[in-house]
Amino acid sequence: MSTHIITPGPYRATKLWNEVTKLFRAGMPLRKHRLHFRVHGSCFTAAAAVDWLHELLRNNSNFGPDVTRQQTLQLLKKFLKNHVIEDVKGRWGTEELEDDGHIYRFPPSSPLKPLPRTPSGKKNFSLKDKEGFFKFRSSKKLDKETLENVDPSEQEQEVNGEAGTVEVHRRELTNDDVLEVWRDITLTHLQKILGVTALEDVLDLRHVNPQNIVYNMTNVNKHGVVTLEDKTDDIPPWVLSAMKCLASWPKSDSSHPSYPGFERDVFKTVSDYFNSLPQPLLTFEFYELFINVLGLLQPQLERVAVEALQLCCLLLPPGQRRKLQLLMRMMSRMSQNVDMPRLHQAIGTRTLMVHSFSGCVLSCAEEVDLDELLATRLVSFLLDHHTDILSVPLYLHHAVTDHLHYLRTVQIPYPVGAGVPGSAGGVPVPLHAFCRQISSQEFEEQRLTMSQTAIAELLDLLLADSSLAGKERRKKLRQFQKQYPDIFSRRFPSPESQAQILEDKPRIKPPLLLTKKIRKNIRT
Repeated sequence: MSTHIITPGPYRATKLWNEVTKLFRAGMPLRKHRLHFRVHGSCFTAAAAVDWLHELLRNNSNFGPDVTRQQTLQLLKKFLKNHVIEDVKGRWGTEELEDDGHIYRFPPSSPLKPLPRTPSGKKNFSLKDKEGFFKFRSSKKLDKETLENVDPSEQEQEVNGEAGTVEVHRRELTNDDVLEVWRDITLTHLQKILGVTALEDVLDLRHVNPQNIVYNMTNVNKHGVVTLEDKTDDIPPWVLSAMKCLASWPKSDSSHPSYPGFERDVFKTVSDYFNSLPQPLLTFEFYELFINVLGLLQPQLERVAVEALQLCCLLLPPGQRRKLQLLMRMMSRMSQNVDMPRLHQAIGTRTLMVHSFSGCVLSCAEEVDLDELLATRLVSFLLDHHTDILSVPLYLHHAVTDHLHYLRTVQIPYPVGAGVPGSAGGVPVPLHAFCRQISSQEFEEQRLTMSQTAIAELLDLLLADSSLAGKERRKKLRQFQKQYPDIFSRRFPSPESQAQILEDKPRIKPPLLLTKKIRKNIRT
């Protein structure tokens, strides 16, 4: 059975449920079974369903080999609850399902879950969709280069000389300005990595706190772990002691008791603490975001998934990020420690830890049918790549630093005598003191006009760019015409003018008879 990768996008958990449902109905072997002297056709036993579905999930790229038989049984129970299957008497919903020989069948129709629609019913296009295909340098970059090549004093003289009414000043950035830059650049990188048309489809932007991003980037120790100023949100000392004991086993503190099974009691102490937290380490607010990152957990996209998780974990509150870092460090050391005694009779240490802590790392505020399977998949990947995922991304720090440097060096003209926003005779003046309040109707009109003008300028740049080959230019123009038909029609109103720039110009070949005559003359 071929695997269909569910890529990042809205309602990914629902799409995964529907995909597994369709694969199960299409591939589960059916045959005759006898029950109470009666033969039932096209049915299967619960044990056979667990066998087949377990193998499907383990080999499915959306879930992976860490899926256990017990998790598969739990999924079958949810299938019965949601009427994906029923027993041979037609009962479902409240019936119990065990890993045994009881007989089940598929109902006539499969109740696939419908995908909610956006209120507008229209697809949201991001800035990347609308303008990303233009390979031009941004106007900000051009302005920066222009300013770097012009002496500030000469520029100010030129402005004052022309109008006589303006002065040029450098912009003063407030703390809110800096936080906004951190937020916007982080989210821009995240949207690009996920490849979604709009980040709002997978993330409620109201929950993004730029102060958390800055804190997680700057307040770290030499090991890269977040340090907290407020210790009330930190892991309690007795839990930290238990975690250190497991991470450094058997080099434990001599004050610790030593008896058979001591390590199991310590592990249970740590597990109970994390699973009793009021919300998961990745928080309920970011559940949909992390579920969508799971769509990148493919062999060929491993590096992309690491970068996406690296940015997602920066959005966490510092206390949650610190707990996640310390938990992953402990799990990594325990799974690699050959001297660690077996903590479970049936499963290995790594598998035990993944399933013990998956629920406290990722879960939804409301029960989701595939919660446990998806959390296991994510925690397993976090365990293998936690060093990179939970480190500080230097490229993001450089991007923010460069942009802040540009904003601080750009020069802005202001009317003479009006003063600079932020100061008036030594007294701070808010920026809005120099602005005239306009009505909402004026704002909408100005926004529409400015947007239309900016897009029209993009078309002019595209037509004037001499670095584009003819074929590439025509391709870009067709994309522009598709995205902005009104603006394109105003620039090229007639079909003839549109055809002139869009259609490929045929190469003129010499007539065949003339070619033969020329060759004949050459031979003679």
